[in-house]
Amino acid sequence: MALIVQKYGGTSVADPDRIHAVADNVAFTKKRGNDVIVVVSAMGKATDNLIALANSVSTTQPGREMDMLLTTGERVTAALMTMALADRGVEAISFTGSQVGIITDTAHRKAKIVEVKGDRVRQSLSEGKVCVIAGFQGVSTAKEVTTMGRGASDLTASALAQAMGADACEIYTDVTGVFTADPRIVPQARKLAKVHFDEMLEMAGAGSKVLALRSVEFARNHDVPLHVRSAFTWEPGTWVTNEEASVEDPIISGVVTDMSEAKVTVFGVPDRPGISAALFEPLAEANVNVDMIVQYTSTQGTTDISFTMPMADMSDAEDIVSRVASDIGATGVSHDNDIAKVSLVGAGMKSSPGIAARMFRILADEDVNIEMISTSTIRVSVVCAAGDMERAARALHGAFGLDSGADYAAPLPERK
Repeated sequence: MALIVQKYGGTSVADPDRIHAVADNVAFTKKRGNDVIVVVSAMGKATDNLIALANSVSTTQPGREMDMLLTTGERVTAALMTMALADRGVEAISFTGSQVGIITDTAHRKAKIVEVKGDRVRQSLSEGKVCVIAGFQGVSTAKEVTTMGRGASDLTASALAQAMGADACEIYTDVTGVFTADPRIVPQARKLAKVHFDEMLEMAGAGSKVLALRSVEFARNHDVPLHVRSAFTWEPGTWVTNEEASVEDPIISGVVTDMSEAKVTVFGVPDRPGISAALFEPLAEANVNVDMIVQYTSTQGTTDISFTMPMADMSDAEDIVSRVASDIGATGVSHDNDIAKVSLVGAGMKSSPGIAARMFRILADEDVNIEMISTSTIRVSVVCAAGDMERAARALHGAFGLDSGADYAAPLPERK
């Protein structure tokens, strides 16, 4: 008998028909003799709708109250899923994150897991029950309900798999695995059979929405293999593991695109020690996650600093940046939401010089202007105009030999 953790995302449980389909999948897994823990997200756009509801009644949204509101979405799904399993003769019980002992720090909206107790899960599994757990949430060390950020149901699944000693952690999504690019942007993207944790971490950090960044970090740190697959087929998906790449594997594993960031530029910044700290420390204290940073050449004692960050954090960051810019004597601040990030990711870059230069030449030939550049050992990212993103991604995907030769044919959810 194996213990299997299955996580189902919002698209997989978007409506009653899909909940029925997922319940069939869970029941099949259970009836094959496995113990099963199910982690669910909120249905479809339920979280977005709750945020819109909050926006309609208040411009002042304390983190504690937003967490109280947003956790209801996953709780609804968990209860409905448990009811659907009961109709199939499967004894199941639903739990919130706090009921299973997912203990977090006290940072509302972006809490980090401190401990997973799981006593009630172990007891229920010993009684032969399927445990259906609301993802994305926990309870803080101050005994307050917390959420762990968008996409954190993946993190819930990874953490439970590690704490319970699961034999497998399956992440069910709306596509059949991890692809070399988003098939909605690059139709000839192909599915990868396996991806190393380091590559998946770079993909998630570069904007891939298949797995949440923090779930990949947790799984890598605790060596929890992840199987990313579709909720609607039995087709094998993509394994994300610590297995090293072989010499036959391609240099580039994927092209990742991201339109969720904005660029901020602070002009006329005095060029002296401590200025960068004065700018970025307040952003860090406000939990604003800064991504790429470029400081331009100093002229006449001043410089310009550009950086990117999630567009969702812009409302928090605007006031901070404007205040700091005034305090340090900068001459102005600009914001640009019309940007995109395009990244190449591949473990083969470690031993293959010239990848960045080749990437820049391909983009130049496509008349794509590069605004910012960032690199790591196995990733090269550029910022360009949002309107150039699809053309850039398709050109890079083809030039690095990733095209499958045929358009991806499986149904895809509406692109947001």
